[in-house]
Amino acid sequence: MSPLLSDTALVFGRYARQTLRSKLQMLFGVLMPLLYLLFFGPLLTGLPLSSAGSSWQVLVPGLLLQLGLFGASFCGFGIIVEKQYGVVERMRVTAVSRSALLLGRVLRDAVLFVFQAVLLVLAALVLGLRAPLPGILIGFVFVAVLTVSLASLSYALALKVNTPQEFGPVINSVTMPSMLLSGLMLPMTLAPAWLDVLSHVMPFRYLVDAVRAAFVGDYASSAVLYGVLVAFALTALSVVLGTRAFRKAAA
Repeated sequence: MSPLLSDTALVFGRYARQTLRSKLQMLFGVLMPLLYLLFFGPLLTGLPLSSAGSSWQVLVPGLLLQLGLFGASFCGFGIIVEKQYGVVERMRVTAVSRSALLLGRVLRDAVLFVFQAVLLVLAALVLGLRAPLPGILIGFVFVAVLTVSLASLSYALALKVNTPQEFGPVINSVTMPSMLLSGLMLPMTLAPAWLDVLSHVMPFRYLVDAVRAAFVGDYASSAVLYGVLVAFALTALSVVLGTRAFRKAAA
């Protein structure tokens, strides 16, 4: 096994054990999307939200990506706490790969949010969601990829600030417009033309459209293709930026 893989597995194991010891952390992140599912989803039943699929096939993909968007964006709070307790300072003298310090963390985050996504889909199936299994699995992959990209950026930002008071407002100023302009709750095709056009500058719009297409079985559509390209481009850029931030912090 290469040093990078072994170091990544080591870091992943450390943070995975921390997560397993906190049952509340494992379940609490799914609470907000679950509330939307329970109290907002029934209001949409029967409404013509899309030319293909039911209202559940429109709402649930958006909630899956909402889970990744909000959950991963706030992962950096953990780094701020570690800085306060001197963990980052001790990191400077270790021989662990700087890339592994990031990859181990974001892989833990991806596993956690995919687990929460599974819980959300199970609840949606009880409420009436009907979607092909391959489409649901594609949705989980998008959740994982989105988590890796946003968690990388979140950790990079957290390494540059000193307090939660600096970190929180920046994240909120990014996540709220992202949620509103990406069409997480409702398709942007229902919006006025100018707002629909504006939403195309938001990368998350393409991910949402891709998962919605997958949930109706349209795997070969242009929406899925664009979603895959945007997701992996965003992830590659984010991991590079996150790795650079860890290398500077450990220099």
